[in-house]
Amino acid sequence: MTAAADTIVWGGMTRAQLDAAYDNGRAVADSATRRDRWVELSAAFRKQHAGALDLAYGSRPRNRIDLFRCGAAKAPLFAFIHGGYWQRNAKESFACMFEGPLARGFDVAAIGYTLAPEATMTEIAAEIAAAVRWLRRDGPSHGVAEGRLMVSGWSAGGHLTATVLAMDEVDAGLAISGIYDVEPCRLNYLNDNLRLTAAEAAATSPIRHLPARSAPVTLAYGTGELPELQRQSVAYHEARRAAGLPSRLLALDGLNHFSIMDELTRPDGRLVAAAQALLSAPAPARGGTG
Repeated sequence: MTAAADTIVWGGMTRAQLDAAYDNGRAVADSATRRDRWVELSAAFRKQHAGALDLAYGSRPRNRIDLFRCGAAKAPLFAFIHGGYWQRNAKESFACMFEGPLARGFDVAAIGYTLAPEATMTEIAAEIAAAVRWLRRDGPSHGVAEGRLMVSGWSAGGHLTATVLAMDEVDAGLAISGIYDVEPCRLNYLNDNLRLTAAEAAATSPIRHLPARSAPVTLAYGTGELPELQRQSVAYHEARRAAGLPSRLLALDGLNHFSIMDELTRPDGRLVAAAQALLSAPAPARGGTG
């Protein structure tokens, strides 16, 4: 190996090691098959479930929200942000994940957003905040968001969930296998499309900007995930608790970055149970421990 290849770039890892540490697709043998299956099942879900689709919350093409209602009056709203390392996938491909929340009395909103490199990380986070404000302001005219509002997301969506936890519009968060310190992504292969500067990586890392108050959050991850993904959730949880912010860590035994989502699709899944637990308790005062 060359000297350059041996250079430590972050966390005791070389560039090649850091690339591998965040390559979830390569780490999970059936990841492509699972993603293809999600697309297939989601297309069927959208045909079978009447909803208000592609409602605009902003001016860009992907600034759209899909709404699905469970039928209960003033049901809690489960607002979901898809993953794909901020640069791939779409809200439509994750509709199959909503079977569980809908069956357990949640309305669901699927939030779309502009992908990198068309949008910067700063712009993407701003779009998610705009979507949340739209849901609170305009959701009731579409029959949703009259009760409590939970934001959830997977992978990059977990990161984006964390960026809105301090908003007054948000009552709780369920972040699944998220990234809370963006700096290692600036230093690995992901930055080919993200194009992060050091300043932007710092500014968009939730662990570096803990608010004075925050909605409670459950940080879920699988014990079969890459060690770096597990570390991200644990470190963010510990930082929140040290700052006096409400946080629960949920480690799901044996699940990897993709199989963890099975726990959302099933009405009896552990992620659905975690969502119910967050909203079954009285609304906490912001900034307390949990």
